[in-house]
Amino acid sequence: MPQITVDHTRLISFDREAFARALHEATVEIAAAKPEACKTQFRASDVTAFGYEDPDEGGHAVVHVTLGLLAGRTEEIKARLTEKVLELLREYIDEDDGYVLHASAEVRELDPSYRKFER
Repeated sequence: MPQITVDHTRLISFDREAFARALHEATVEIAAAKPEACKTQFRASDVTAFGYEDPDEGGHAVVHVTLGLLAGRTEEIKARLTEKVLELLREYIDEDDGYVLHASAEVRELDPSYRKFER
């Protein structure tokens, strides 16, 4: 915990390592997570469909960040964290006039059945 996933259109260009580091630092500061518990996975998608647009046109790009946290954070903390995620996306995603960027973020509480192990 936290389990962080970043789903994004492959054509988005950004410094993933620096973004993850900044996001981990923000998660520790805002949500009182432990640094060694922060894990981020990036999943690039080859196809992004937007409305009725032909996906091959590439007029739109999407990035969505999901943060899975153990229960107990207030709604205020969750909102502060998602606002910070959007701020970091603005900072770390290169501007490109070739497409419209749709960025979003959410915090989800991990189910009480959540378990993990390390080797």
